[in-house]
Amino acid sequence: MKILENIITDRGSKYAVSGGKCRSADEAKDFIAQLKRNKKFAKATHNSWGLICDDGPVKNDDGESGAGMVILRMLEREEVHNHIIVVTRWYGGKHLGGDRFRHVQDAVRQYLMAKSE
Repeated sequence: MKILENIITDRGSKYAVSGGKCRSADEAKDFIAQLKRNKKFAKATHNSWGLICDDGPVKNDDGESGAGMVILRMLEREEVHNHIIVVTRWYGGKHLGGDRFRHVQDAVRQYLMAKSE
């Protein structure tokens, strides 16, 4: 599991991104459970994720409507399969509107760059 913390801050909200090898929806649930063993991530407002596995695409917005689809589109574009990416947000008290999607994209981009290094 690779975790990049405190990568984006906007109007009080903070973002992190994490990911790792994952081949199914069941493994994704295990990955999220393992991530949430860290109290900081368990207390996060949203842990949105996407995964393209042999059974097809799987996502979960975790209350951040549309975030899972943003992650899936980026995984498809980069042809990343059997690798989950989770974008975590701690809500800072102010709505971000459409900027939240840009932050999800930026988080995934940072993860993909770090993964390839």
